[in-house]
Amino acid sequence: MPVPPNHVLVFSLLLFAVGVLGVLTRRNAIVILMSIELMMNAANVNFIMFSQRLHDLAGQVFSVFTIAVAAGEVAVGLAIVLALFRNRDTVYVDEVHIMKG
Repeated sequence: MPVPPNHVLVFSLLLFAVGVLGVLTRRNAIVILMSIELMMNAANVNFIMFSQRLHDLAGQVFSVFTIAVAAGEVAVGLAIVLALFRNRDTVYVDEVHIMKG
């Protein structure tokens, strides 16, 4: 029995809302990156659902591209967080004002 599209859209909306809430309220850079990943996964859920409903593979292709972008974002983001921790001894974004070498 397939899941109704309204349920998938509500789930995706809730997942995206949790991601936005995490970005707006958290101070830790790693938690902010994880919240951005939640928002990307919410978009992936929408892409897959519409791909299934429209019987088209374009949504799945976009989802794979989004996963590839997310992997790159994780690599670059964690490298920035590590550099930030080495230079400032903190990963809280409120305590970092200038990132100069």
